[in-house]
Parts: sequence; C-alpha cells; structure tokens
Amino acid sequence: MGANNKHEGKGRCRVVTEECLREDIQELLHAYLEELSSPIDSFLEEHILASAFYGMRDEAEPIGYYAIHDGQLVTQFYVRPSHRKHAQHLFGGMLERHAVKALFVPTCDEPFLSLAIDKDLSIQKQAYFFQESDAAAQIEDDPAFRMAGVDDLGAIELVCGGFLDRYEQRIANGELFVYRRGSDLLGIGIVERSKLSDGQASIGMFTNEDFRRQGVGRTIIRQLRKWCSGQGLTPVCGCWYYNDASKQTLESAGMVTKTRLLRVQL
Repeated sequence: MGANNKHEGKGRCRVVTEECLREDIQELLHAYLEELSSPIDSFLEEHILASAFYGMRDEAEPIGYYAIHDGQLVTQFYVRPSHRKHAQHLFGGMLERHAVKALFVPTCDEPFLSLAIDKDLSIQKQAYFFQESDAAAQIEDDPAFRMAGVDDLGAIELVCGGFLDRYEQRIANGELFVYRRGSDLLGIGIVERSKLSDGQASIGMFTNEDFRRQGVGRTIIRQLRKWCSGQGLTPVCGCWYYNDASKQTLESAGMVTKTRLLRVQL
C-alpha cells in the first residue's frame, strides 16, 4: 500500500492517510451510502469501484476515506460526522497531495458538494440521476418484452453496435432484455445490479433508430421498472445532462430527477 501521510487538522486532530483496499473501509462506505439523500446510478458507481481508495484515521480510529479514479478524478470524499469539523482542512490536504484534475460530485452528497463549493471551482453539469415517481405495480405486462437469450445476440449487436460492451456475457448474466415486434428488434433494456447498494439496480434502454419517436424507449423503461419490482429491486437510472430526448423519455416512463452529477474542474 502507499506510504502514510500525516497532517494535523484544527483542534489537535492528527490524521494519518494511507492507500487501502475498498474492503478495508467497508463500514465507512456503508455510512456514506446511508447519508446520501438520493441514490447514485451505475455510471458513477463504476467510476467509484475502479478507483484507488485512501483511508483516513485519527490515531487508531477510522474517520473517513476518499477515492481517486485513474489518478486524476476524485469520485468520493467522506468524513464521519464526529470529525466533520475538520473536513475542510482534510479536503484541502487531499488536493495538495494528489495531482487530481477534477471531482465527480453528486448533489445528493451534501458534505462533498459543500466542500467543492468552498473552493470556488469551475462546475460543469455532467448527468441527471433518476428514481421512481410512482408504483411499478400499476404497469401492465407487455408480451413483446422479455429477457434476452443467446438467439437474440446477432440482432442486438446489429442494432445496438457499440452502445454496450460484452453483449454475450450480459445475456448470460440476465442483464439484457429485448422488445420485439415480429422479427423486428425495436430496442433493448439493460439492468445492472448495484455492487454498492443492496437491492438497487440501474436500468437503461437503447431504441432501434428505425423505431424512434414511437414510445419504444418509454415502454422499455416501464417494463424494466416492473421487472425490478418483481425482483425486489429499486430501479434508478441516469442520462447525460444535455440529452433532452433521454430525459423526456425517462420522465414519461415514471422516473423523476432531483439529483445532478457535477464535474468540478480544478
């Protein structure tokens, strides 16, 4: 692991920071997720999971951690409430020690957002995060929508191209769904179970270009919501901030957004 870094906060808080495994800060990570005012989606989660983690402790007591993706992008910064009065100092120390270029800050993470605002940095809007607005139990089944099988692989690759990777593996994992009309593949749905939050899954869709503006995307998202409900999963989703068409589709399918993902440039 990385070498220890010591820095002293105000009020005689002597903090040691060192690189660690995600498993080493699991309790802190759980506390972080519990504090979020709304869930995050798989886009941010994937960046978090691919990050290097650094634990912070006051003597023997773990007090927080942060995560950095590819040495340049801070994906998490968390300090326990008991030591949060030192958060500004610790945050500044992190920025001094690492040559990071940006932060990924979800607005549902109020402490991290506040620290970023304190620095008067350049803020760019990256994405919307969505959650359900109503009960999925009200959605009727559509027989044209089903889980994808190996026989669907060729059509999926032809229609969707580079939209996703590992189509064959995703089919084997039960992550892909197809929406068909006869021999035509109208679009696909995807479900990615969260690796951080139990009982949560990110959902998404891709519509065949030949069948866009016909409500296909809306139907797929609604059917994915219903499937998640039957599996005891809470669906969330996201889209690029400037993709108005995707935002409108998700909203028409019963998803609402109160959270943004911000890219804060240093």
